[in-house]
Amino acid sequence: MAHFVLVHGAWHGAWCWQRVVAALAGRGHRVHAVTLTGLGDRAHLLSPLITLETHIADVMQTLVAEELEDVVLAVHSYAGMLGTAVADRMPERLRHLVYVDAVVPKPGESWSSTHASATREARLAAAQGSADFSFPPPDPAVFGLQAADHAWVKRRQTPHPGHTYQAPLQFDPARVAAIPRTFVDCVRPPLGTIDVIRQRVRDPRFWEGAWVGGGGARVTELATGHDPMISDVENLVKVLLAAAEDA
Repeated sequence: MAHFVLVHGAWHGAWCWQRVVAALAGRGHRVHAVTLTGLGDRAHLLSPLITLETHIADVMQTLVAEELEDVVLAVHSYAGMLGTAVADRMPERLRHLVYVDAVVPKPGESWSSTHASATREARLAAAQGSADFSFPPPDPAVFGLQAADHAWVKRRQTPHPGHTYQAPLQFDPARVAAIPRTFVDCVRPPLGTIDVIRQRVRDPRFWEGAWVGGGGARVTELATGHDPMISDVENLVKVLLAAAEDA
């Protein structure tokens, strides 16, 4: 039995992992899907007080409260910031870190650092114009979702806490890289805000060479959009199970 902790990205909640949770639990594994403060079923807690550190604590506290070790930690999109922080601060708890079409920062970068200036400006303007300093979700069509899946995600997405967007993260790349890592590159269609990241994880110089060292890193492409936990459950589950099998 393996232990999986699944962390959603911006605008989502634990709900987005429902199909993956069912598939993994059905194979006898222990699975926890985290909802970050202010999102999903915790949207009633949305406030300007939520920061990047709030969300890092959400994930770390799940590991502590559930007494989890040897964990496969899968982080989606924005939550790549959180997974990187947890790997830096609690490496002894992790077996494998899976970045699901996720942000992989350099030390000192924020989630917004690799985004186009127009994207940054639009999100910050929206946050500043809101009562709770949040910015609204995009149309799920940008994630490659259609029909019932598109409708399901559209009605469940919620605004994202704005103070998580430009907060820098300091970490030791060598410590994070000591943990085996997989980057899941969702290429059909590719999400533009991940373009810089998909180039980084193929660059042997990334993290001054640490990315390809330590516990080792691999890149797996899925012919689906940015929400593979919805649009390509079978293949994403295969990736997660392969991560759990790593020695």
